[in-house]
Amino acid sequence: MSIHTGRGDGGETSLAGGGRVSKADPRVEAYGAIDEAAAHVGLARALTDDPRLGEMLAFAQHRLLNCAAVTATPPDARDAAAPGVCDDDVAALASACDRFMDAAGPLSGFVAGGGTPLAAQLDVARAVVRRAERRVVALDEPADACVARFLNRLSDALFAASRCALAQDGAAEEAWDPYAPRPEG
Repeated sequence: MSIHTGRGDGGETSLAGGGRVSKADPRVEAYGAIDEAAAHVGLARALTDDPRLGEMLAFAQHRLLNCAAVTATPPDARDAAAPGVCDDDVAALASACDRFMDAAGPLSGFVAGGGTPLAAQLDVARAVVRRAERRVVALDEPADACVARFLNRLSDALFAASRCALAQDGAAEEAWDPYAPRPEG
């Protein structure tokens, strides 16, 4: 089966549930941002050797694909029985966030991301999830409220996971320095 049809060459795409819209449509932007977030979570997943982190990232990646499917479907075409995300999923992320924060130790202020490749990728994934959340919220649809909550909690969990990854590697967090010296040269 070929995945290229040429139907999108004119700048339109099909929505789940039917209908065609511009690829610049806010709904397409929202589910595209979620898809990008899932890809970044997948990269973080490929970088970790920690089974608990890998398990959380696998869960998050699959639920992000559910979020994209929900967001790609106009509210009047959604099937209540279709996979999505629910409050139990949000609670699972909150538990993971707490576990990672406990392992990382107290947070003393704002931190600059990075430190190790895994921690840096978790920071990138967090920022992309935040963007996806903004795009979903901009749709202003009540049916997307749980998707927005899931994305919000996921960004928290990714921040906590980044801190935990640094701690596990023995790397220090870099405190945000608003007056960091300019490079010489």
